[in-house]
Order: sequence, then structure tokens, then C-alpha cells
Amino acid sequence: MAHFGSTADFRAAARRRLPPFLFHYIDGGAYDEVTLRRNVADLAEVALRQRVLKDVSSLSLATELFGQRQRLPFGLGPVGLSGMYARRGEVAAARAATAAGVPVCLSTLGVCSLEEVVRGCGAPVWFQLYVLRDRGYTRAMIERARAVGCSALVFTVDLAVPGTRWRDANSGLSGPFSGARRLAQAIAHPRWAWDVGLLGRPHSLGNILRDGAGGGLGDYIGWITENLDPSISWKDLEFLRTEWNGPLILKGILDVEDAREAVALGADGIVVSNHGGRQLDGVSSTARALPRIADAVGDDLTLLADGGVRTGLDVLRMLALGAKSVLLGRAWAYALAAGGGSGVARLLGILEAELRTAMALTGVTDVTAVDRSALDLEDRGARATGRD
Repeated sequence: MAHFGSTADFRAAARRRLPPFLFHYIDGGAYDEVTLRRNVADLAEVALRQRVLKDVSSLSLATELFGQRQRLPFGLGPVGLSGMYARRGEVAAARAATAAGVPVCLSTLGVCSLEEVVRGCGAPVWFQLYVLRDRGYTRAMIERARAVGCSALVFTVDLAVPGTRWRDANSGLSGPFSGARRLAQAIAHPRWAWDVGLLGRPHSLGNILRDGAGGGLGDYIGWITENLDPSISWKDLEFLRTEWNGPLILKGILDVEDAREAVALGADGIVVSNHGGRQLDGVSSTARALPRIADAVGDDLTLLADGGVRTGLDVLRMLALGAKSVLLGRAWAYALAAGGGSGVARLLGILEAELRTAMALTGVTDVTAVDRSALDLEDRGARATGRD
């Protein structure tokens, strides 16, 4: 793994190591995956200004989010079922993130419980919740997050109903005979089956099924279907501000009017995101939506972004488009699947080195000062900035 030099290397290794139903769960998106591809392509088209003869001998990559200093302007976003990619995967990833000085956001639908992750990494984490029918359950989860000292609550708002993901049915994650198909795939991947399937037990969803009772992929699909609340509205979210007195972040904002609603709610931050192209296909990429939202509400709350980030150069692009920090998704999931916690640590080191190079060659010495002056608005890539 020491020879891995890019997210693409980790992706290729993850594809070899994981049973197909798990790889395609990470890798896939909704419908024809148009938005998934747009996230990557539009971000890659964002052109930066190359600047020369600047003193770039000293670079600062540190920033502050919600009163907490972080060493790098990116962190690990929530990814469900991470404990199936490597043995006790959420714990392994959180340890790597903590060692790198960046935040990690634990998904409600993780294999390892919130309590296990906090014990394992020895540091506060962010916790992500979904829009749920049972407000009592939501309040109980918030109390658990408070009890273990979570430093931020991230509420995902773009999952009122599950997205239509054709790959999940084709790969065996869902659909007819899915259990038998997953078993056959596990047998065909003995390294994963031994390390994760056997040594990585229990496989229950630690935050929704306590003490290792029940759980598994069947419960994951069923739980999502039964508990998401399509009737929820902005007014229904007002209870969050009374239940949670720490930083509140809404994840899944892609429209300017929704961003303004988040400000009115009193959110401390939003994640400009289309769920990695896994919900509504055909919508705008994050790179195109971010500048519009930054113009509308950027001074009223903290903007984060995810979607299509594969390199340190992409991190700089997102910062130039208006984000204060970036949440990684597929990139760290690939790394975890390829090499466990060591893989995540290696990826974070690669992204840091790439970001340093990008900063030096654009004449930027402090990530907190990055803005649209770093963009080449005359280049065709400026289309993603909304300024064409």
C-alpha cells in the first residue's frame, strides 16, 4: 500500500478486495449516475490561477470549524456500513482521522456504535442523523451523542425517501435472492470473509440495534424503508435547536432557497451536497451549486461541501468556490476497504501533500484566505462557478 499514490489506486484495490455488493454500494449512485459523474467532472473543470514568484516557503493548512481547530481543511464525512469495508471499520477510520487532526462524522447506520467509536479513537466525533418518523428515537440518539461528548450534530435532510440505486439490486445488496448472492460473493473473497466477515463481528447496526442483537444488511435495508419520514418539513426541524445546544449542521443542501431556510432555522453550518449523486439523479453538481449558495448565505453560517473530491487539488477548488472545509466520502471509503485504518491514514497524507503542492503553485500560503481570486474565471472551467 505504500506505493499507492492516488484515490484511484485505493478504488482499484477496494474493487479487488470487496465482494461486489459492497464495492458497488460505495461506488454507485442513483439511476444512470449522471450526477455522480457530474460531481467529479465539474469539479475537475474548475480552473485555478497559476501564480509565480510568491514566497510559498511557509504554508498553513489549518483552519477552525465551530470553535475547534483542525489541522487540515477536510475531514471524513458519514458513510454507512463502513464497518463492513474493514474490520471494525468506523473505529479504524476515526483513529486515522484523529491522528491526522481532522474531524470524522459517524453515520447513524454504521456497524460500530457511537460509543465504540469514541472509545476507540479517544476523541470527540461528529454524529449524523437522518430524518426519521420517530421523534422519540431521534431525541434518544441526540442524548447519546451528547453523553459521549460529540462536538457537532449533522442532520441529513436529503433522504426523505431512499434514492433509486440500480446498482444495489444488480450487485446483490437488495432484490430477490440477495442473501444467497451475498454469501456466494463472500466465499469468493476469502480474505475479506475472514478478516471482516468472521473476525469483524458483530455486524449489527450498532446505533440502532444495541448489544449486537440482530442487525445485518437485511435490517439495514428494512430500517431505512420503515423509518424515513417523507412528511417532514422545516417546521419539524425546529425541535433540533431545543434538543441540541452544540453546533448544528444540515447536510444535503443544494438549492439557494433551502440554504436560506437553514439560516432561518438557526443552523450553524450546512453541507452543500447531493448525497454523492445517490439520491436524485440529474441535479446540479456540488461544484456548480456551491458558489450560488456561498453568494446567498456565506456570511450567515459555515459552508462545507462534499461530492466529487478525489485529490488535494479538488479540496483547493472547493475552498475557492466558497467552502470553509470539505467532507470526504467515497475517497476514504475506498482507502478503508483497501487497507483499513492504515489505508485511511495513507490517503489523508496523500491529500495533504497534494494540497500543499496546489497551494504553492497558486501562490496561496493560508487556506483560510482562499477565495475566488484563486480561480481563473476566463478559462472554460469557470462555468462551474456560476459566473459564465
